[in-house]
Amino acid sequence: MCTMKSNDRDPWKVYETETPATVTSFDQEQNVRLEEELRLEHLRLLKEAFTNHVPLEVGADWDVGSWRRAGRGPSQPVGSMRLEEFQSALGAMLDSNRWTSQMELLFNKVDTSCDGYVDWDEFCTYMLLQYNERDYAGHHKDTFLSTQPLIKHCLYNKQEPTTRILAVPVPQPLRFVSISKEGTLTIWNRNLRILKTQEVSSEPSEAVGGRRRFRNWTTDAVYMTNVHKIAVATTSRDIHFFDLSTANCFEEFHLFGINNVPTCLSYWYDTKSPGSPSLLLWGDDGGDVSLLWFLRPQVGMFETSFTNKEGPQRVFMQDIHGHSRLLSYQRIVGVHQETIRRICYQSHGDLIIASSGSSSSSLVIMDTARKKKSYTWAINKGVTCFDFCKSLNLLVTGGMDHRVRLWNQYVTSRPVAVLEGHYMTVLDVAIYEPLGQIFSYSKDAVLKVWDIVSQRCLRTLVLKFPCVQAGRTLEHGDFPFLLVPTAPHVLLVSCGDYLALLRLVHGGAGEEKLLTHSAPLSCTLYNTFFKQVVTGCDDSTVAVWDVDTGTKCLQLSGVHGQEEITCMAFDSTLRRLVTGARNGTIKVWNLQNGHNLHKLEAAAEAEVTGVVCLQDNKLLTVGWSQQIALYSITDPGSIYVQADLSWKAGQAHKDDILAVDYCPTLGLLATASYDGELILWNLDTQRPQVYLRRAPPTPARSGLLEDLSRIDRPRPNSRHRSSHTRSEGVQPPVDKLLFLQWRAADRQWRNRPLLVSSEAGALCWWSVTGSAQKHGHFYAAQSPDESVLGLCTDQGNKLLVSGDTAGFIQVWDISVFGLQPGEKVTMTPPLLHCWRAHDSTVVSVELLLSSSQLFLVSASSDKTARLWTCEGHFVGTFGQDRKWSLGDPSTYQHPRDPWGQEGEVGTEGEQEEEQTELKQQHVCGPALSSEGMSCAGVAGPSQEGRSDTESENTLRDLELHTDSRQTDTPVLSSCDGPDQILQTKSALGLRVVQGLQRKMAARQERRLLFGGIDAHKLSRIGSVCTPFQVLATPDCQEVQLPSDLPMSPWMLSQGLKCVKEADLKSLLLPSHNVDQEQPEDTARSSIRSRAPLDIPKLLPRTTLPSSVSGRTSATSAE
Repeated sequence: MCTMKSNDRDPWKVYETETPATVTSFDQEQNVRLEEELRLEHLRLLKEAFTNHVPLEVGADWDVGSWRRAGRGPSQPVGSMRLEEFQSALGAMLDSNRWTSQMELLFNKVDTSCDGYVDWDEFCTYMLLQYNERDYAGHHKDTFLSTQPLIKHCLYNKQEPTTRILAVPVPQPLRFVSISKEGTLTIWNRNLRILKTQEVSSEPSEAVGGRRRFRNWTTDAVYMTNVHKIAVATTSRDIHFFDLSTANCFEEFHLFGINNVPTCLSYWYDTKSPGSPSLLLWGDDGGDVSLLWFLRPQVGMFETSFTNKEGPQRVFMQDIHGHSRLLSYQRIVGVHQETIRRICYQSHGDLIIASSGSSSSSLVIMDTARKKKSYTWAINKGVTCFDFCKSLNLLVTGGMDHRVRLWNQYVTSRPVAVLEGHYMTVLDVAIYEPLGQIFSYSKDAVLKVWDIVSQRCLRTLVLKFPCVQAGRTLEHGDFPFLLVPTAPHVLLVSCGDYLALLRLVHGGAGEEKLLTHSAPLSCTLYNTFFKQVVTGCDDSTVAVWDVDTGTKCLQLSGVHGQEEITCMAFDSTLRRLVTGARNGTIKVWNLQNGHNLHKLEAAAEAEVTGVVCLQDNKLLTVGWSQQIALYSITDPGSIYVQADLSWKAGQAHKDDILAVDYCPTLGLLATASYDGELILWNLDTQRPQVYLRRAPPTPARSGLLEDLSRIDRPRPNSRHRSSHTRSEGVQPPVDKLLFLQWRAADRQWRNRPLLVSSEAGALCWWSVTGSAQKHGHFYAAQSPDESVLGLCTDQGNKLLVSGDTAGFIQVWDISVFGLQPGEKVTMTPPLLHCWRAHDSTVVSVELLLSSSQLFLVSASSDKTARLWTCEGHFVGTFGQDRKWSLGDPSTYQHPRDPWGQEGEVGTEGEQEEEQTELKQQHVCGPALSSEGMSCAGVAGPSQEGRSDTESENTLRDLELHTDSRQTDTPVLSSCDGPDQILQTKSALGLRVVQGLQRKMAARQERRLLFGGIDAHKLSRIGSVCTPFQVLATPDCQEVQLPSDLPMSPWMLSQGLKCVKEADLKSLLLPSHNVDQEQPEDTARSSIRSRAPLDIPKLLPRTTLPSSVSGRTSATSAE
């Protein structure tokens, strides 16, 4: 039994050497301006006050702002106010004297003429400027990390311009490939350093002196991602295919003899199934479009012949039918009247988008089969470039008229916006979706950045290429842009034989995201006494926030020097904060002034993972030391407090203790370790009461070897683990423990599950009294191979909130879950709400009650802490400039989410229609229909759905109780027992019922408007019945066949007789005789192999012509 630590080191030295903590207090009213508090109703009242204001008689002295001037001032205009009148009007509206000083400041700002008066026009002008400035500050985003691009000269281009730049991500690392006009392929690394070059040859016989000459020009090139090849088109009416799957680039195929010169290329493949058919399409100088489908791209692109010839395999275009096993070819003639300049393929709708310089058919959108309506744009001077974004439904074009136009893909008559600012031809455009911006580049080497929402120019950047000279026309390639929207987020621009690289700010970058701390958060707490939220992070900073407004009250920096804060807890009085660090140090702080009250002796130089505050000013800590340490902080004058390691049971855990929780009602302590061992302790005897799960046996090792192995192995926190995949046959670590305190206080529920543990994304339920055992588990994380690190419950144990490592939060209804005698946890409790709350791991969640409404605080390793309603409505991020008021929902960020997207919380049956919006970071809620209730979101692979009977019973209970419940009833009452849950439910249940009533009322209104649904008038397509009534369809009847049906010679030879339709349908054709048929009659053999023969029953009403019936009779006679 280990009761003492070795005394070979000074336990207090770590406190003496660490950086002292600094305390910063924040005034709740600082940086709050009067203009920000004015709402629409205030402005309306102020307008009326200005309109109805009658000026008072001006005396001998008149006031201008805060200073006086002798003599008689100018006459006061009607509808204007002096300072005192302005203060009086605003004070009456705001009903507060707190803004007196700011009223005078606001008056002086509005009074730009300094005449001592302000009117409504001056006030509106000032407010409009303030709103514009705030809007620009809120939406303006820096696009480039640096305004100075990295410019490199391509010496191997031989002073010829670069036609196209490509990004080649595989094999790693990322490489860029530039193709010059004369056919030189230059391979660059991500920092634009040349790795190697390759020449494109037009004919094999042109190899002179080991070097191949290229006498034609390249027109375009494209990277074929799934097969790791580059296709290069040339004016020789051919396409060269280069293999880049290895470090050596070589030409593999040469497709020649194309009808026209391919001028632009595009490639598409299914990213979800790289082995499925892919498409290479090109537009040519004749206005035609060619489509080359590679049916099995990963098997082969062309049929390869066995030959000893060196060099690429040559494929003649006229012999393309000989490769039908691997590809198919289609040519669409006459798409444009002139040369096609740009082309792309959209798999959604099987659409082709192509542009040309023609003013009559500048851009065309059409399907490959040309069966649907095509859309044609007629733009002055044609289109030189375009880009299309399906998610934004935005089409951007640029042309020789120096304008950039924004279009809806289905509206050809009028653009959404016209962006003007270029002075020469626009050569290229690109949509940068992460920031909602558009890049455009003109012939004078000017790059412009446009904001899609505001449709204004955010930045103009003149790229100073060395080849730019006054009076000299720059020579550009036809495709000067390469936008890489994923990592490393760069934009490459070519000009002549130079390349420029600009590094971009991307949507997930921390520089532009609102952060609560500058480091990942480790934990968060809610103090019910002070109504404050406390957050701690890895850079040893603690911040205290007012939950009612979101403002910062106090910040402690360097709490543990440079060590990470790993855990926090409040003492029993809720007035002191206890923090634990990664190096084993523990400190106690005054929550209001930030004074360090106590420094606790470290049990070991190992991470503290949990702190429990007991009665009588005692603390209990656990961590990687595998020990349970006790501290007494009863003496307020004692700064240094020694650790009591005389735990009677000694060191029971053999691995790092990761989780701990305490149930004061039962006097039980639960601890869990990295090896999955879970021990229930009696706090009075300090001995294990029961082992809920024992650790798996491990090979015995000496103490020295074990210590060395512990030092060598990495053991990051669960929130730092990059992978949460569970290993087969290995017990996962326990990440979190939670006692259901309210159930434990009620004696009738003590034999039910009272302890919840989180391990590998699953929530396990344990009973801790009587026959302690595991009652089952269910998977709670949003997706497989995730963990649940945040876990909390409300005061009445009716809701359970979990936060996983994917950034999602789930709200579960556990009001009656696991309360039946002998019930095993075999099903998942109802999932009330689920939404994406953060970009990465949710490390902590806390429920709080304010004005009878539940709110949720979440903290994440993405450096943010956020406040939500329990339904998933986003209130705000701690650290934002704008304050919120929990009693005023209009101050919430909802319906916006943390990523700026707008959308209501999904409810009822609408959730089934909006499941695809989950990837857009929208919140999802309960899905409820008239047939039953279903849970929204995916709970995990082991989640089981509720039965239809259970859903109907729950829905019936909700409907019966709707009339007897008042909407102003508190959300959760701690006095309600679980046996009353079905009669009280919660505010979540009330919301579901109200939504159901609205949905049923809307359905009834539609039925009154359109009438009932006649099942006989539904459109039937095969065995599928559509939910739309048929407006007009031709009547159908059975075809009357002749009584004597004709028999084939084969049927007659077999002695078969069939004279009726019913006999023909029941006729069974033998399959063993099919192989004996003559091989030339293959079509008839295939027909004969189908048994039984089925004839369509329904055909449109028609009458057989007499000639047809006559021929039928003649055939029968023969």
